[in-house]
Amino acid sequence: MAYKIIVADDHPITLLGTETYLNTLNYKVIGSYGNGVSCLNGIMNLLPDLVITDVSMPGISGLEILKTVKQKKLKTKVILLTMHKEMSVFLKAKEYACDGYVLKDFAQNELHECIKLVMTDNTFISPEINLNQTMDENPDLNLKLSALTPTERKVLDLVSEQKSNKEIGIYLFISEKTVETHKRNISEKLEVPKVKNALLLWSMKNLKK
Repeated sequence: MAYKIIVADDHPITLLGTETYLNTLNYKVIGSYGNGVSCLNGIMNLLPDLVITDVSMPGISGLEILKTVKQKKLKTKVILLTMHKEMSVFLKAKEYACDGYVLKDFAQNELHECIKLVMTDNTFISPEINLNQTMDENPDLNLKLSALTPTERKVLDLVSEQKSNKEIGIYLFISEKTVETHKRNISEKLEVPKVKNALLLWSMKNLKK
């Protein structure tokens, strides 16, 4: 198997585990990255056959990496390896023409099959993503979340984890002022009241962990 692969995940243990797993299957890992910016730079410089990235990444998200790869019409295939089961995230991945979408909970059984399929110009979606059920759970919420940009969604996730503006800024490589701007835009899109801690309370109530 001569495919050149790049892997990216912000959790070092998960990153190492993915790389080790691929090595046992005799795939060639030519780059390993802990944030989205370095991953995208690696893709542009190394032009791999495949990139396997988490969705939630510091700097830029896996969705933004996917979008950029497709916009630039690179031959690189993109597999998102993620914990996200939400319809809003999956629909964005589908909109950006994701080649593979694998849930981390089932990666040990599905990732190899996914790689084989996407490298033969097919797509793979974890069968555990029950689209109809997910949509029926809260269609209004999913519609609102789908309006957020990838960066806004990451900011919202970090807000739900009770991160401060400073902590969010450091994680995403942006200023505290930019974080505040994102939070205002998010609140408008989600129709959250403009009162102190309203977005935090909304996110803790509505986002599944």
